[in-house]
Amino acid sequence: MGKTLAEFLSKNKDVIILSPSKDKLADVASSLNCDYQVCDVTDYKNVEESINNIIGKYSKIDVLINNAGLWIQEELIKNNSADIKSVIEVNLLGTIYTTKAVIPTMKNNHDGLIININSQAGINFKAERTVYNASKWGVTGFTKSIQPELAGYGIRVTDVFPGMMKTNMFSKMNIDKDMSRGLDTKEVARLVQFLIDTPADVTIPEIGIKNIYN
Repeated sequence: MGKTLAEFLSKNKDVIILSPSKDKLADVASSLNCDYQVCDVTDYKNVEESINNIIGKYSKIDVLINNAGLWIQEELIKNNSADIKSVIEVNLLGTIYTTKAVIPTMKNNHDGLIININSQAGINFKAERTVYNASKWGVTGFTKSIQPELAGYGIRVTDVFPGMMKTNMFSKMNIDKDMSRGLDTKEVARLVQFLIDTPADVTIPEIGIKNIYN
């Protein structure tokens, strides 16, 4: 999803992608003709440093897209504690940390858009998805709470709730899942483009998108 977003948006915007995997990040940035920062979103000092580097080069940040995410399933008792920690830190803390880091520059400009790529798991629930759902419900609660907190500074926050997408998130964790009915990531990217192009005096607090078969 992150690569699709970068590819879609870099055609007419300055895009900076963040990831802790330096070599892969550099290759993707080069192929898409965009910029990058090596950043672990679970480390606030690293996040703050990366945001400051971006501001130092581009003067400001107009849009933040929180897209980093990890998946975990099975019954809670079978979940490894290290995996539980990683999912909560990436999915929830990562969103909180990056948002916190961009607030000063957006507040100073009295303008900015933060888009949280959430999930249908952030409004629904399902057995054997307890930790993943908890992380995404956390993002939902965070988004709803930060929206009025930042509105007075001219900063808009939108929660995007996509259904299952055709990504490699499951395969990376050796999970065999039928993705044929998933959303094409380009459809989500188009939705994000629409949000970015929406006039600053129009606020869209949340928006969902899902395949009719989801």
